[in-house]
Amino acid sequence: MGVEGVASVAVVGVGRIGAPLVGRLVAAGYEVVGTDIRPERRGVVEAAGARWAADLGTAVAGAGVVFTVMPGGPELEDLVLGSGRLLARLAGGAVWVDLTSASVELGQECARAAAAQGIAHLEAPIGGGVDGMRDGTLTLYVGGEGGVLAAAEPILRTFATTIHHAGGHGMGYLTKLLINLLWFGQAALTTEVMLLAQKHGQAPGYLREILRGSAGDSAFAERHLPALLGGDYLADFGLDRCVEELDSVERTAARADVPHPITAAVAALHRSALHRYGPVDGELMAAAWLEEQAGTRLQDPPPRS
Repeated sequence: MGVEGVASVAVVGVGRIGAPLVGRLVAAGYEVVGTDIRPERRGVVEAAGARWAADLGTAVAGAGVVFTVMPGGPELEDLVLGSGRLLARLAGGAVWVDLTSASVELGQECARAAAAQGIAHLEAPIGGGVDGMRDGTLTLYVGGEGGVLAAAEPILRTFATTIHHAGGHGMGYLTKLLINLLWFGQAALTTEVMLLAQKHGQAPGYLREILRGSAGDSAFAERHLPALLGGDYLADFGLDRCVEELDSVERTAARADVPHPITAAVAALHRSALHRYGPVDGELMAAAWLEEQAGTRLQDPPPRS
């Protein structure tokens, strides 16, 4: 198993997360090559001090560690199990680390395929978004073998400050999606609460202060509600990807025969928002849809002059 003293690192997918990942790795002293199906991303890779590869095979040839950062599960499935044939292109002894958010079922399929090829593999979906990657303060939810994680930890620490070993393959993906489910649910219910209070004359900002430290407080209310109250719907992630994640959790719960009426309601709300707005950017577009249906925006009254 590789990683220690790794000479070359490949990053496959240099979009919102992959591009700052390239920069973090270069800054840490690694020799990095980046690739993407969009040739226009070449400038971003080279500006970060990395080498551009026009195709997947060239990018991963000889790389000791390969990071994949796909937009979502369908792209990951095609890259690994479909036409991309990623695993067949990896060098012997390479470690493959996937940072995509995907389903537990796809994670287990990818792990089986990697094992069949003798490829050491970790899933490490992220928490913290684009800003966390830029700052090197991400949280990782890792699924895979502990020995592989121990070997890969030094390079993971170049962009993550918190690393949770969630369990075997698939559990990293599932843990990340469950955390996201709770966040989406908290965002939706908090929006409903705020809209009802506002209709009765209570300013959202004032209610937020009341919520802080109460039984109704949440990470959403503490960290992200101010963005919503300021009209920011958090455009770092597409609404269609939010729905993809929620659909995945709902399917997993159904397969496990676990009751999930609240999960289903949260997923249905986001599907309705997607139907209304299309695949726009915005993790809080379900909140925007609730505001639209209420006929008002959440906002504090202007200060008196």
